[in-house]
Amino acid sequence: MQQSIGAILSVTDIFDTFSETQLQLVANLCETHTHQTGDILVRENDQSTELYVIGRGGVEVVMNPTFVSDDVNEEEMVVLTELRQGQVFGEVALVDQGMRSATIRVSQANTLLLRIDRRRLMQLCDMYPDLGYKLMKNLAADLAFKIRNTDLTIRQYQLMLSQSKLDAS
Repeated sequence: MQQSIGAILSVTDIFDTFSETQLQLVANLCETHTHQTGDILVRENDQSTELYVIGRGGVEVVMNPTFVSDDVNEEEMVVLTELRQGQVFGEVALVDQGMRSATIRVSQANTLLLRIDRRRLMQLCDMYPDLGYKLMKNLAADLAFKIRNTDLTIRQYQLMLSQSKLDAS
C-alpha cells in the first residue's frame, strides 16, 4: 500500500519536486480511507487541521448559502467546485488551523483519500527543512491558484447580477 501512496503523492501538485525519499517520508504519515457518494468529510465552520489528498474519485466543495443570505433554503447546499484525483483540500486549515471554510462531500463511489495530520506533517517539516520549504512553496502556489479562480468566479457572478438588474429594469 505504501508504494501506491507514494505514487499518488508524486502526481499531486503540492508534492511537486519532492525526491523519492521525501515522498516516502510523507507517505508514512498518510492514513487511507475509502468513502462513498454523499459522505460528508468536513463540515463548514468545524475545527480540524487535517490535509486530504484525493487518490481516486472526487469530492464536491459545498457551502451553506444561509451564511451570506437569509433568503435561501437552509437545506440547499451550493456546489462551489468539484475536486478530483491528485487534488487536495484542507490546506487552509493546515496553514492557519482555523475553521473549515466549506463542507466537503464525496461525489463518487469508492473515493480514496489520504489523510495527513497537521501536527505530524509540521514535525516532518521541522526535521527536514528542505522538505518543509518545498511543501510551503507548493502550498502557497496552490492557494494562490485557488484564490485567483475564486476571484474570477466572484467577478462572473457580479457580472451576471449586474446583467440581471439591467434586464429587470
